[in-house]
Amino acid sequence: MSLLPPSFASRRTHECRPGRPPRARDLDPTPFAFTRRCWVAAAPDSVYRLISDVSLTGTWSPSASGVRYAPEEGPWAGARFSGRNQRDGRAWVTQSEVVRTDPGVAFVFVVGGAGDGIVRWDWHFHGQGRGRGRGSVVQQSWQLLRTDPVLGDTREDVEALRDHTAESAESTLLALAERAAGHRAD
Repeated sequence: MSLLPPSFASRRTHECRPGRPPRARDLDPTPFAFTRRCWVAAAPDSVYRLISDVSLTGTWSPSASGVRYAPEEGPWAGARFSGRNQRDGRAWVTQSEVVRTDPGVAFVFVVGGAGDGIVRWDWHFHGQGRGRGRGSVVQQSWQLLRTDPVLGDTREDVEALRDHTAESAESTLLALAERAAGHRAD
């Protein structure tokens, strides 16, 4: 789940003028990304089922709650879901669209929708180990797709958002690992 409020403004590029700090709308979104990994004591199919059931997101995410698919939706590519997010005393609801479902391999969604989204979240699952030591390496990636005024006014605002989201992702992965270990279905 993203920590960004939804926005559907069109993509724009602007030149930076010398003498003024770069504004968020002037930034190339490419470097605003991160990936975090965690070992989970459950098979990739089991972890995939937990992640693709977005209603469980609030169980491990420190910033997202009330996540649910639209009626009669999910988990499949094209399914839409909403969720409540919070940061620094503010709260908002996002709308996301699932863009990839590959059970046991990957679950990917875009906040704001596939066509004009703001952020892409990728979850990948890789089996590791044998016997009782069998589990998965779970990888969670976040990529800013475009800048938007809702992100803040400066590069520092966007960097702070990325850094906060990366810390939240680390907490999410640790809580997911604890939950998955307690609910092994493999």
